[in-house]
Amino acid sequence: METKEQIYDQLVDILVDDFEVDEDDINLEANLYTDLDLDSIDTVDLVIKLQEMTGKSVNPETFKAVRTMQHVVDAVHDLVHG
Repeated sequence: METKEQIYDQLVDILVDDFEVDEDDINLEANLYTDLDLDSIDTVDLVIKLQEMTGKSVNPETFKAVRTMQHVVDAVHDLVHG
């Protein structure tokens, strides 16, 4: 998982497989809450999935400001490469 594109592809898989999000609704500008219908419990579950995906501890504070798929991709990329 080196590039942002690889991170995005893995996030799409997680959202479709684990959160039953319609793949057609997912794009970089998609808002996690209003476009993809995730709630606060879903985002906690997503953070857990991201920790499993990266093997790194994710600071929940980092994800409080995350709103779009682009934000998630950037945060994971920074976590992996930071």
